[in-house]
Amino acid sequence: MINAYHAHGAVTPFAVSEKPAALGEDIVWLDLLDPTTEEDRYVEQLLGIEIPTRAELKDFEPSSRLYIEKNAVYMTASLVWKADSEAPEITDIAFILTGGKLVTVRYADPKSFKLFTAALCRQPAEAPWVGKMLLARLLETIADRTAEILETAVVHIDELSKEIFRPRATRRPPQFLEDKLADIAAHHRLISKVRDSLGSLSRMLTFLLNVPQIHHHPEIEDLCKTVAHDIATLSEHAGFVSSNIGFLLDASLGLISVEQNAIIKIFSIASVVFLPPTLVASIYGMNFEHMPELSWTIGYPLALLGMVLSAVIPFFFFRWKGWL
Repeated sequence: MINAYHAHGAVTPFAVSEKPAALGEDIVWLDLLDPTTEEDRYVEQLLGIEIPTRAELKDFEPSSRLYIEKNAVYMTASLVWKADSEAPEITDIAFILTGGKLVTVRYADPKSFKLFTAALCRQPAEAPWVGKMLLARLLETIADRTAEILETAVVHIDELSKEIFRPRATRRPPQFLEDKLADIAAHHRLISKVRDSLGSLSRMLTFLLNVPQIHHHPEIEDLCKTVAHDIATLSEHAGFVSSNIGFLLDASLGLISVEQNAIIKIFSIASVVFLPPTLVASIYGMNFEHMPELSWTIGYPLALLGMVLSAVIPFFFFRWKGWL
């Protein structure tokens, strides 16, 4: 699918079957969403540039992700996709500046693109857009969306922290902490992808700020510097959030160990308390012919009393020593 955006924000979807011979001067952005091979070849003929394929977008070699070829600036960045779902992903998107136009090639539909296109069509610019300004504004929207993802994650992590460190008087359901480990892992996976995305965007903006075409437009250059600063700040914040997640993981594992140790302690106490009565009962359960206590009238009550005292005395002795 190809969407063509005009200089004043209007959008014109068109199919390859229409095959206009050339793009109008007012078209400043071509957005290729999950393009077919035929659509790739068609845009290449229109603009005289190469369109990266899906396989080429996944190439992690820096020389293949950021370069200039035939006066066209090629940049590939990784963005977080499906951040609101249980399985967030990373998608690679190509940004191409050529002849005052912006071309984006993507095989996913991140929410940042939806937000940007909705705002673009709802509030057309007073002055005509140019490709470089569109790119800067799009990167600004991506940074804002990333900040929103982090803020949402922080809220959820804070709620998770409250559940894990609930008051000791509150009884936890069985396997409560074990279930929370899955939630911690999900947050860690999301924040890891956010950090990967921010690192990719940071490299892209560093490259973009060194492109000669940007230096001729101080307003665009200043906006790119602002976005770069925002991304650097978000990277630091993502690192802080990641460390909090690591703390929650360590704390949860520690609490699980404490609970398991408490259970083992209970069984240990029970075994120690009932060991002396077992010894007394074993003595009087022996089938010897000469056992004077067997002929006593109060032999049975005395045996029971001996078993009780052999359990109570060690218990209070351990309490006095502070072992329990």
